[in-house]
Amino acid sequence: MQSFTNELIDLNELPKYEEIILENPHPNYWKVIVINISIFFLIVAIALTLFILFNKDFKAYSLAIGIGYLILVIGTFLLYSASFKKRGYALREKDVVYKSGIIAETTTIIPLNRIQHVALDEGLFARFYSLATLEVQTAGGSAGNMRIAGIPIEKAKIIKEALVKRLDLLENATPSQ
Repeated sequence: MQSFTNELIDLNELPKYEEIILENPHPNYWKVIVINISIFFLIVAIALTLFILFNKDFKAYSLAIGIGYLILVIGTFLLYSASFKKRGYALREKDVVYKSGIIAETTTIIPLNRIQHVALDEGLFARFYSLATLEVQTAGGSAGNMRIAGIPIEKAKIIKEALVKRLDLLENATPSQ
């Protein structure tokens, strides 16, 4: 029978996730982002134009609305550009790491033994550039899930297979109860 211990952990000896060299999304993923944002803002522009044309009260403000809309579009592209440059991922021996965000930087680390499902998603425009999104799902619900977008499809398949093999090894190593 083992005796219970609850020793302090020396925080200086823990691995530093900040020192991990992260892999960035493929540069073509920026093109996918630009296409998606452009389609969204084109639809909004058409709806806004129709609203102004059919609503006489807003015609006088059309220049101000247009300038505001243009500032919104430029700001969105600048934020997405800065965010794109901050994204990165790493597959390590015992976990998967994903970092993103510019205003609020988020680093998600999922231990391999907590992963329940791994999937690949290829969006319409991502498929055109041979890119995929790797989805890592845990038992913790959506808060514990991870979506790593902009990975070349062949590399994403290799990562998925590596994760699935690791999961099989972990599952087979755990004694059944």
